[in-house]
Amino acid sequence: MKSKKIAIVANTTWNIYNFRLNIIRKLISEGHEVIVMAPVDKFITYTETIREVTHIPIRHLDRDSVNPIQDLRLMFELVRLYRKHKPDLVLHYTVKPNIYGGMAARLLGIPSIGVITGLGYSLMHEGWINLITRILYKLSLPSHRKVIFENGDDKILFEKAGLVNPKKSLSIKGCGVDTTFYKPNGHSRSSDLIIFTFIGRLLYDKGVREFIEAAHIVKQQNQQVAFWLIGDLDKENPSSVRNDDLVRWIRDPSIYYHGATDNIRKFIEQSDCIVLPSYREGMPRVIMEAMAMERPVITTDTAGCRETVDEKVNGYLVPVKNSIALAKAMNDFIALVPEARTEMGRSGRTKVLNEFDDRIIADQLYQMLVSE
Repeated sequence: MKSKKIAIVANTTWNIYNFRLNIIRKLISEGHEVIVMAPVDKFITYTETIREVTHIPIRHLDRDSVNPIQDLRLMFELVRLYRKHKPDLVLHYTVKPNIYGGMAARLLGIPSIGVITGLGYSLMHEGWINLITRILYKLSLPSHRKVIFENGDDKILFEKAGLVNPKKSLSIKGCGVDTTFYKPNGHSRSSDLIIFTFIGRLLYDKGVREFIEAAHIVKQQNQQVAFWLIGDLDKENPSSVRNDDLVRWIRDPSIYYHGATDNIRKFIEQSDCIVLPSYREGMPRVIMEAMAMERPVITTDTAGCRETVDEKVNGYLVPVKNSIALAKAMNDFIALVPEARTEMGRSGRTKVLNEFDDRIIADQLYQMLVSE
């Protein structure tokens, strides 16, 4: 592909900072000009490390708004920005950029690619928002030359629902993980206390309630065990854990709430096993980060999550919304001898290096872009 101006559009700069830097670096290394369009937040600091990128703020993108007037403003804003900056190709991430950015690109005749990173709350729950989102996807996804899914299950779901043309849809394994940053520190945990850790936004859809329920079951049988919660409440998300639930949970002395953190590595290093009992994911980044640091994982047998685990090789898969099965997996892990836990962790890193390294994912995504 000859040198092009490529725009990457997402609903937050946080999304760019956490998930898109690998493809940005890949595009720049291949000689392309990259412009990023997203609302500005504190993660705008990414432009200090990748100075070749131009960041253009979006003013009318509110990821949680259901106001049609606001969304119409967003579409017209994107039309104006695309007309002004004249990208040769637009790569859209997250729901509203995929919908309204796709429509804006089609109006201007600009080639567009949509990337579906997960279903999000609107498609995971029945109701009028689900219905409207499906209608908008059906109207907008034909605007894209290709639609790329971050797991195979979502691709199949969209195809069966008639939301995307199977001839235009592809899948990759998430956005990848930086295995040079997330790597083992060379020291094994020596404490007799086994620590199971949940890291992520505190959403019921992430399986936080099941994590707590399983913790209570396991604690009845094992005293040398602790359970950590790492993450923040996402008050704007309808699935956010309620304050009263969180307060009640952490009254249990075996459950420690550490709040939000910018240093996930520290908590992964101090944990024996990372647990994510999510109801559905695009591709669970924290699970891949834990695997890259040679920590065994327990997650659910559902979209996205199941692709990260080889059962009893690098972790365990359990049914969704099943705290009893989750507790059994935790107890199975506790029963392992230390050497078996170490080997399980090493197997996880090997799997990440072979399948989820962010350079591998960036190369795969780039090939999808240039093969049109």
